[in-house]
Amino acid sequence: MKELSNTLIPERLKAAREHLNISKAEAARRIGLTAASYVRYEAGDRSPSPQVLMSIAEKLETSVAYLSGETNDISSDIVSIHKDSDPLLFELIKNTQNADEATLQRLITYYQQLTKSV
Repeated sequence: MKELSNTLIPERLKAAREHLNISKAEAARRIGLTAASYVRYEAGDRSPSPQVLMSIAEKLETSVAYLSGETNDISSDIVSIHKDSDPLLFELIKNTQNADEATLQRLITYYQQLTKSV
């Protein structure tokens, strides 16, 4: 299995931010950084730790693989579901984490039927 480099490519960070149509200040706020820290990452003057890079990817709705140049797919590879904002979805996921294969297949089939009519 190929290991990701975890090295931020500043142009990818800028592209991810622009993909969301947000300012540098808004990106910094979402990530929990000062604006100055964020600007240094986007300028390439500073490299984030692997943990910060993961947080950046999540908050900018992309992936570490995209930010590090491992893929050209800008889409996110992680979905965060918070109990406070999505309690029903959170419970559904929590309760199905240890479900048997037959139950998961029934849920997937039900989901597919629901999304066909949308």
